[in-house]
Parts: sequence; C-alpha cells; structure tokens
Amino acid sequence: MNEHLEANRANWDERTPVHLASRFYDVEGWLKDGRGPRAAEVEALGDVSGLRLLHLQCHIGLDTLSWARAGALVTGLDFSPVAIAAARELARRSGLSGKSEFVCADVYDAVEALGHKTFDIVYVSLGALCWLPRVNPWAEQVAALVAPGGRFYIHDGHPLADALGEERLVVENDYFEEVEPYLEDSEDTYTDSTRPLVNQRTYSWNHGIGETINSLIGQGLRLEWILEHDWTSWQRFPFLVEVGRHHWTTPAGMPRIPMSFSLLAYRP
Repeated sequence: MNEHLEANRANWDERTPVHLASRFYDVEGWLKDGRGPRAAEVEALGDVSGLRLLHLQCHIGLDTLSWARAGALVTGLDFSPVAIAAARELARRSGLSGKSEFVCADVYDAVEALGHKTFDIVYVSLGALCWLPRVNPWAEQVAALVAPGGRFYIHDGHPLADALGEERLVVENDYFEEVEPYLEDSEDTYTDSTRPLVNQRTYSWNHGIGETINSLIGQGLRLEWILEHDWTSWQRFPFLVEVGRHHWTTPAGMPRIPMSFSLLAYRP
C-alpha cells in the first residue's frame, strides 16, 4: 500500500496551506472567537474537563484544540508532517500548547507511536475512514487506545453517500470494502481553494456501516448507539444546500439520504 499512502500523504501535505487559508476552516475566526467543540459532540461526550482525549487523523488540529478549549488534555495524530507542524503552530497561537500534543504517524501505527498509552476518549471526525484500505486493523488500533471505562466516538461520512455518483443519486461505487481503491485526480479539495493542487491523485476506500461496527465489536468495544444523519459538513454533491454553518443537506422536494453517521462505543 506504500504507493497509495505516499500519494495520499503528498496530497494532504499540499492541502494543508490551502486549508489554513480557506474560508471553510476560518482559522483566524477560530482563533479570535474561541470556538469549542460542535454542540452535538458535546452532547454526546459531556464534560471532558481533565480527560485525556486522542484525535486520530487530526489534520491541522482545529477539532483537537477545540476539545482542549473545553478542558480536555488532547493528543492529535496525523500522517502528514505539514499538517502536524500547522497544528503545533495553531496550538501555540491559541495558547493551548500546554494542553496539547501532536504526533506525526500513520493511524495504523498509532499504538506504537503513542507509546502504548491509553485515553479516556478516542475521537475521529469527518473525512477519516475513506483514506484507510482496511477497517479491521484500524479498529485494532482504536480499541487498544481506549482505556478501560473509556469511550470511542466517531462522526464520519456515510458509506452510502460515498457509493453514489457525484451528479445523480445513483450507485456508482462499491458500498462495501474492496481490495482495489477508488482513484481520483482532482485539483480541488472539499474547501474553497485559491490555487489548483499539483499532487492531485488520491486513493480511497469505502467501508460499510456493518463492517465498521463489527470491526469495533470484534475488538471488545461495546456499541452504545449509532445515528445516521441526512447532512454532512461540506457540499458533498452539487445539489446540496447549506442550512447552517458546515451543515449541508438535500433541498426540499428531494429524497433525504444518509450522508454522515455518528457512533459511540465504550470499553468495559
């Protein structure tokens, strides 16, 4: 998988400065306004004061640091050294360096890279699973990182949405995990862009809801709940409408489809 990993890493390295300058992430606004975690995530996880929280595939660390603002002691992990450097700089600028740590490593190597530490909360936010060839070894890492009595939370894109074509609600891609990745060449990212990317090729994979749930259960985590949502955080399809900040859904008169899901599990 090295060819796929290296192409994806080069793409995400190049995305980082684009995302830092984008309206989508609004880094300067985030620094100025002191925004914390999303309301739905606070509702799911409650008071995190003093808890150790690990954010896997954290990118530039805004979501990670938002939890630090809520009182957690946070660690972010990502495979892009450019993104990790940006996250550390954002921690410095936001005054959260003392409550945060950022580690550069592939998520499949997270346990070793983090020194076999465990965390009260392991957290994954939108746009993570599609970059992983296999969900079972990911679940092994996740489960090993959750402390006894700790929780795992994920909010990610729904595999049905990823199986649909870009222009029409027609299944064009695999819903279930397959050996061969989906190859895409795109000069854009999911954010507003100021310039086309040079490293345009990426490889991604889909993972069915059942595959994801069973991989976690198989590692000893217990499912508390799962929700499917008719919205996602970016304009996944050209016909979606934005009804709130980072809240895109189908317009009136179109069928509602699952575009993201959230899941909470715990280690007994």
